[in-house]
Amino acid sequence: MDLGLRGKKALVTGGSRGIGRAIVETLAGEGADVAFCARDAAAVEAAAAEVMASAGDVKIAGRGVDVTDFEGLGGWIDDTASAFGGIDIVVANVSAMSGTPGIEGWRRGFEVDILSTVQTVEAALPHLRKSGAAAITVIATTAALEAFGGVRPYNSVKAAVINYASNLASALASEGIRCNTVSPGTIFFEGGVWDDRKREAPDIFNMALGRNPMGRMGTPQEVANAVAYVSSPAASFTTGVNLVVDGGLTQRVQY
Repeated sequence: MDLGLRGKKALVTGGSRGIGRAIVETLAGEGADVAFCARDAAAVEAAAAEVMASAGDVKIAGRGVDVTDFEGLGGWIDDTASAFGGIDIVVANVSAMSGTPGIEGWRRGFEVDILSTVQTVEAALPHLRKSGAAAITVIATTAALEAFGGVRPYNSVKAAVINYASNLASALASEGIRCNTVSPGTIFFEGGVWDDRKREAPDIFNMALGRNPMGRMGTPQEVANAVAYVSSPAASFTTGVNLVVDGGLTQRVQY
């Protein structure tokens, strides 16, 4: 199936590692030009070089950007549009992963997960309005969909992000701009949250592993495949959807 991504211009926040990195590689592999950012400029530079080495004839651009620096974030988005000749796809992936219940944890989660997503969308909208296949995809989590892990900023701010994206889909549909959310479940990759828990809290890791009907955790690539689809022209009539990628982990009926 041709997703129709060749020649499209994509922008990904938090794209240097894990799920974000897989999204960058997958979009590039489908023929899209991809710009991505992350806070660690050295990690971004190394990731960009690795993606470019295998990406073929597409454009790859990485920049160190702190998404809570809204002026810098907006500047990067405008620079990307100028360098690429437009923006068709925006993937808001960055997260504070805030599990600390104190006020600073809540503040950090609000700034990174909610405000940076809003700022990313607002800065990109003038460019998306010029696209004939505009799509916004926001990465959330299944932790936003049911009680999991106690009272944590991460769960609540991601629930707010899903609500924001759903309302955005309705508001922008008449302009031909689609907006969807992808909610990963337990995703394992080296250096990631579940890798840390496997080493530092094996009881929690094994409990989470045992809850999944498939008997395993997911991979960043499996999430990236879902993101590539909902962000592509192949999903041209799909908007306002929260696509769950969790192997059946969440025990709920989806309507």
